[in-house]
Amino acid sequence: MKKLVFALIIFLMSVGHSFAESGYRLWMRYDQINDEALRTQYLKSLNGIRIDTVSPTLKAASDELGKGLSGLLGRTLGLSSTASIEAGSVVAGTPASSALIRGLKLQALAGLGDEGYLLSSTVHNGKEITVIAANTDIGVLYGSFHLLRLVQTQQPVVKLNIVEKPLLKHRVLNHWDNLDRTVERGYAGFSLWNWHLLPGYLQQRYIDYARANASVGVNGTVLTNVNANSLILTEEFLPKVAAIANVLRPYGIRVYLTARFSSPIEIGKLKTADPLDEGVKRWWKDKADEIYRHIPDFGGFLVKANSEGQPGPQNYGRSHAEGANLLADALAPHNGIVMWRAFVYSHEVAEDRFKQAYNEFKPLDGQFRKNVLVQVKNGPIDFQPREPFSPLFGAMPKTPLMMEFQITQEYLGQATHLVYQAPLYKEVLDADTYVKGKGSTVARIIDGSVDKHALSGIAGVANIGDDLNWTGHLFGQSNWYAFGRLAWNHQLSSESIADEWTGMTFSNVSEFKVSLRDMMMKSRENLVNYMTPLGLHHIMGWDHHYGPAPWIKDKPRMDWTSFYYHKADSLAIGFDRTASGSNALSQYSPQVRKFYGDLKTCPPEYLLWFHRLPWSYRMKTGESLWEALCQRYQSGAESMDPLIQGWNALAPYVDQERFDQVRMLLAIQKKEAWWWHDACLAYFQSRSGLPYPQGVTPPKESLKFYESQHFHFVPGI
Repeated sequence: MKKLVFALIIFLMSVGHSFAESGYRLWMRYDQINDEALRTQYLKSLNGIRIDTVSPTLKAASDELGKGLSGLLGRTLGLSSTASIEAGSVVAGTPASSALIRGLKLQALAGLGDEGYLLSSTVHNGKEITVIAANTDIGVLYGSFHLLRLVQTQQPVVKLNIVEKPLLKHRVLNHWDNLDRTVERGYAGFSLWNWHLLPGYLQQRYIDYARANASVGVNGTVLTNVNANSLILTEEFLPKVAAIANVLRPYGIRVYLTARFSSPIEIGKLKTADPLDEGVKRWWKDKADEIYRHIPDFGGFLVKANSEGQPGPQNYGRSHAEGANLLADALAPHNGIVMWRAFVYSHEVAEDRFKQAYNEFKPLDGQFRKNVLVQVKNGPIDFQPREPFSPLFGAMPKTPLMMEFQITQEYLGQATHLVYQAPLYKEVLDADTYVKGKGSTVARIIDGSVDKHALSGIAGVANIGDDLNWTGHLFGQSNWYAFGRLAWNHQLSSESIADEWTGMTFSNVSEFKVSLRDMMMKSRENLVNYMTPLGLHHIMGWDHHYGPAPWIKDKPRMDWTSFYYHKADSLAIGFDRTASGSNALSQYSPQVRKFYGDLKTCPPEYLLWFHRLPWSYRMKTGESLWEALCQRYQSGAESMDPLIQGWNALAPYVDQERFDQVRMLLAIQKKEAWWWHDACLAYFQSRSGLPYPQGVTPPKESLKFYESQHFHFVPGI
């Protein structure tokens, strides 16, 4: 019997260890620091926690500090209840909640707003202490996570003088989750939100989701798909939404919902959803009042309208502004906002899809209510591996624009490819629009500093599901993390974010961090090379967007085909968006127009985005366009061997379970990288009729073979 009990204990310990190393803990892994000297040094500065008044948010901060510091430092640090402050105490609070912090008269707090914080090493009654101070409780929680991040990444915590506040007001995850728990473009299992069990059953996963978002400063979540279902706005679901909101609230996260524009008809039994109809206005006002009775701090609505079959104001001859203002007026008494998506295009319009969002929205500049953000995808088409920034950024100075990035990897190998997206995000954020001179970057457009907007925001389409490690691919976590960090401070570098995530998720050994950072930083460019080099775009599989399919041409609408975007024939390839073609470049400022329109200055990465060129066109390197295209595909596919070798070399630093997760996915990625290489080269060679250059591996199979591939039950549709 004793042997059986002992065996059971060992089994349970192994299960616990397995769960702990599965990736579930994300970057909030508070395992004991191995360096005893460093741990001893930290304990001199961080040996107790003092938080006086305990609100739900301050309790979350004290719990996180207690769990985090105790785990990292190998000593239980409880919440001090004594009147005196000991040397090495961490004192956290606001002037309202802490007499000590109030007595310090911290002048820096005046400029930190509702979410900023400061970390300060100071002396109180002759004793050195660490202060986490803010104007509000949520600022204290953000500051607590910052302190933990310093310890997790083994940074100094003495002589601290850190002052932080977010550069963007609304930092939101968009979940494309359906009420049946499927997730559109989701590759990490089913939806987090178990609607059937709500509101009665609240999973620990909801709390851990809130903790993860708060740790990077995300302060909003849209629970439902932009292809919306009106049922979410009914009394059947609102108590369930309220239950989630109650869990997220202490972590500073507001809940938003997607609003289907036809809801007054579908659940309100009205005969119209015309935004200028008085009955419709009254219905939305009453619906907003109802929602706020359930959720007093409800954030507002995200709306996809008159796009890809979704209903909207244009059904009634009304504008996007009139549709957005209808909802904005209903939300305004409650301080709610509308995030109105600019992702619109129509096959009835014989215009380059690149231009359509600009054409529809620029004339409406200044017509939106002050609580409306127009949410613009980072590029003009649809989350491609590389896109020029959307020309709408800078084109609507009277309207606050909100960035929409995609964290889920719809066009980036989905959840089987290791692709660190921070360089993609930074490429867009740092792009200069020149609309008000040099330095008018996209980041400064969306943070409001160029046009002096008080309302600002950024959204990321979430890559999160109910998989044990949250994101399917372990490295998908880095993209969730990177989005949050850049949403808080878009001035951070991709490299520094990679170092943070690597140190918190795996190891702080410098050799490991340098090697993994190098792999992560190269990963996006490698993918572009084996999928869409030289500015090719939108050449993936039909509907499911899985795998290569540059041959797609006969579909219900041309702009859902690959041929529409590359137009490859025996003479040339590419989409002419200069004045001699669609003239999409005219939507940019003169400086940007000239930069991309002139073949002397257009970077090769954007060449086929803006130019249609003969296969014989000579690149700056001296090779022909055909040769350059083949070489890019070759280098992209060949990049997988160094990536796999690099990961294998890091095995001593990574636990077996997570190492194997990544190892197996890298093998799949290598296979798929060569699939892209082979299928695309086979197709484009059939167009150009040219031989493959020396050193380029010919496709393994015929073009007919690649065209015949069909896939069933691809995730994410």
